[in-house]
Formats: sequence, structure tokens, C-alpha cells
Amino acid sequence: MDFTNIFRLVNIAVGVFMVLGGISNFFTGTWSSFILGAYAVVFGLVVGGLEFLPNVPDYAYRYASFLFSFLGRGVFYIFIGSILLHDHVLRIIDGSLIAFIGLAYIALEFIPSIEPPSNMRESDQGWGAEQI
Repeated sequence: MDFTNIFRLVNIAVGVFMVLGGISNFFTGTWSSFILGAYAVVFGLVVGGLEFLPNVPDYAYRYASFLFSFLGRGVFYIFIGSILLHDHVLRIIDGSLIAFIGLAYIALEFIPSIEPPSNMRESDQGWGAEQI
């Protein structure tokens, strides 16, 4: 069974949650929260943006290879989720949701019957780009 589109939608949703959680950090009033929020926004844009690229650039595989496996992406999601876990109930929900999806991705790494989505495999094209 092919879950590629489901994984893409989940990754886009996680990217949106990262961006929203990062933006909410801008309004806490502390410099460290602003910096962490900026990182969350940038990482959210990268995670969401990777789902829309027709071909993933070679430098992405070279410098962010952890994003191209369930285990690496899961640990990354847990890391970003833990960054967002503070101060306000919406950020706690946001961070918990991202971390929970990270735990699910780590579990998927050890289930051999689940294939990684096409954008997590270096030789495949992006979402629908091969038909254009």
C-alpha cells in the first residue's frame, strides 16, 4: 500500500505547525524565545517546502540527509517539538503534536512493510512532477 500522499500531507502539516509555533515565540518578549522561534520558522519552511519541490536538490541530501529517513525525520520532529514546549498552552499542544508525529516516524522506521515516501528516496521525483 502506498502512503506517499498521506506522508506528504503530514509533513506539510508539521511544517505549518512549526511555522505557527515559531511565530508564536516571537511575542513572548525574550530574546532567546525570539531566536528559537526563528529557527522553528526556518525549519518549518524547509520541511514544508521539501514537499513541494519537483526535485530535491542534491545539497539537501548532502547537508540534511537526516530528513530523508523516518528515523532522522522523527528525531528532528521530536527536537523541534521540544523547542516549542513552553510558556503557553497552544505552544505546548503544538510542540506535543510535532513530537508525537516524530515518535510515530521513529516507529515507522522499524516496520519494513511501510515504504518511505518518494521524496525520502534520492532517485524518485517529487509529487506529480514526473507527469508534467
